Amino acid sequence: MGQRPTTSPAPGTVIQDRLAGWVSDLTTLHELTERLARTGQLTESLDEVLRAGAALVGARRGLVVLEPADGLGPAHTVGLGLTRADLGSIETVPREATVYGRVLAGLPGAEGGSELLPTADPDAGEGRYGPPVDPRHREVASRLGYAASFALPLNPSAAGRLGVVVWFYDESAEPTERQRHLVGLYCQYAAEHLTQVLEVERARSRLTAFAEELLPSRLPRVAGVQLAARHRTSARGGGDWYDALPLPEGALGLAVGSVSGSGPSAVAAMGRLRASLRAYAVMEGEDPVAVLSDLELLLRVTEPARSATALFAFCEPALRRITLAGAGHTPPLLIGAGRTEFVETSLSAPLGMLSCWEAPCVEVEPAPGETVLLYTDGLLQRTGDAMDRAFARLHAAAASVPRSHREDPGAIADHVLKSVLADGLGEVPDDEDVVLLAARFE
Repeated sequence: MGQRPTTSPAPGTVIQDRLAGWVSDLTTLHELTERLARTGQLTESLDEVLRAGAALVGARRGLVVLEPADGLGPAHTVGLGLTRADLGSIETVPREATVYGRVLAGLPGAEGGSELLPTADPDAGEGRYGPPVDPRHREVASRLGYAASFALPLNPSAAGRLGVVVWFYDESAEPTERQRHLVGLYCQYAAEHLTQVLEVERARSRLTAFAEELLPSRLPRVAGVQLAARHRTSARGGGDWYDALPLPEGALGLAVGSVSGSGPSAVAAMGRLRASLRAYAVMEGEDPVAVLSDLELLLRVTEPARSATALFAFCEPALRRITLAGAGHTPPLLIGAGRTEFVETSLSAPLGMLSCWEAPCVEVEPAPGETVLLYTDGLLQRTGDAMDRAFARLHAAAASVPRSHREDPGAIADHVLKSVLADGLGEVPDDEDVVLLAARFE
């Protein structure tokens, strides 16, 4: 009895299978690009590109090097499944000896692709996909345990090269043609998204630099008092500020404030307000109410649609006496060995909120070794707590300052920051500015 002839699948079945595969691929790409679109920070976006690409090509580890061709930065190297030491080892390999290094160098014909590393056989000669493997590259690959890599450039359509992404295989392997196609489409979208995120990051950096330039470059030295300041501009560019300026007869003016709004206009308004307060403080600093009244009038005339909070303190270190007034601002905190308490300032409206602003002064006499901490409400708002709980957290942080830190206002400010905020003034951008100004009286 003869063998039955094998039958080929019906043409309709083949087409259905192909359509099902295409639909599956499109669904996968849609899900991955949607996830990438939800990322707004540069490092977060690079992490997502690495994870998504690794899933598409079947790799476990990888790295992305961001080096915009325009030379304006920022430069980033982010790893997936690689420690900082691993990344350092990879960076010791001459770039021209790696497929992704050749892409970064812009060498002719360097468009990415696969690279096998004959780590087990030093005499294997040429790799399957390129020139002989550099000895240093072979050594690093053997130590880290990868045997192949696949790299793709990040080239947006409307700009020059952004960088390159590479994934590492533990064994001699390469992505299939289907995987190459999918990850290629994904990287095209990723390059466009990263271009947008990069521009936002650059704008934030410029705004932060602008805001920092409007604040004191250094604090003055005044007999009888030690000063320290901590400041971080928000991701959107806010209007929180501080100042410390020496005044006649050994006096010292301290100020903190916050301008409503965000972005370049708020930063510019902050700079104008701070400069004006300095002038008023020199002329009539011994009367903080007069200083803030003048500031309120200026704000009402020049910035009618904007409000601001401010606190100005006229300090006489030789007498250990402070005269202060606040306009809708958070109360200072007095920190010492015998007490930790908020200064009871009178309730007052922010500047620009009423037709005429005025509030009484308050006098404070810190004991030797006590520190007065001025701050903006961004410190409280960054906690995410209700204001009463945020104030309680701030008080607890100040009360827990170790004895060894109490002689250094900078150490006090750092301890308060780390106790109140989970990451202190970490690099993760936030929507609130933070300002702390600490003055320790001897």
